[in-house]
Amino acid sequence: MKISEIFKAKTPVSFEIFPPKGDLSVETLRDTLSSLKMLNPDFISVTYSAGGTGNSEKTVELASVVKNEFGIESMAHLTCINSDRNGVREVVSRIKGQGIENILALRGDIIEGNKPTDFNYAADLIEQLRNEPVCVGAACYPEGHVTCESVEKDIEYLKAKQDKGASFFVSQLFFENRVFYDFLEKTKKAGVTVPITAGIMPMLSKSQVSRMIFMCGASLPSEIIRILNKYENDEISLKKAGIEYASNQAADLIKNGVDGIHLYTMNKPEIASGIMERIR
Repeated sequence: MKISEIFKAKTPVSFEIFPPKGDLSVETLRDTLSSLKMLNPDFISVTYSAGGTGNSEKTVELASVVKNEFGIESMAHLTCINSDRNGVREVVSRIKGQGIENILALRGDIIEGNKPTDFNYAADLIEQLRNEPVCVGAACYPEGHVTCESVEKDIEYLKAKQDKGASFFVSQLFFENRVFYDFLEKTKKAGVTVPITAGIMPMLSKSQVSRMIFMCGASLPSEIIRILNKYENDEISLKKAGIEYASNQAADLIKNGVDGIHLYTMNKPEIASGIMERIR
């Protein structure tokens, strides 16, 4: 089923997982998927490769397991900055061959030493995918992409992704709902009409939050800072507080009529379970 149809029918709650790294096999995630299935997600997205290697094999394999073994609609991430058009066609062919109907089109991070390719931006990939029999989603950034000069310019790129064929957007994580609501207002004014699902990632440690701020440019509200200072040496309490904060975020977003909730599970079913218990 195409995710665009899911958005028409309901307000979906979805999860993100990532392929195993190193020598680990997809088999290691079957227990994780068994636990996630019990939470009845509307779809699960699988990130591209492991550790930024650009290897799509485990992504496609895991997305296939999600859909064909566990009966959960899946979405395979696909990056383009390190690929040429033929390489993308080959990956898309494998995705379709597994019966997967949904792709999240991303630019991705440049692998050091790689030569320029046929793609500069995610919009270039979306344009290539528009003639494929798949539903194409794309990423959006409530506080602007870290490499973009402004949120306004980033929203121009967002509109371009929609015009190229993106059917929905999944947002980068954010810690303050007001930021997301302001972003939605700006996107509507810019003519973005497709669904935008809100990406939520619970904080588990001070180092994790610091890494996310550096990688994503997410701002920290004062409540998060107080929680981090209070529990930075108490891992169990910090995890509990992080799940509670994320649960309150999700509940408020649903109450205010957002298009969907996308939980970054970090392959930890207990995180998704803790949040789902509170919002359902």
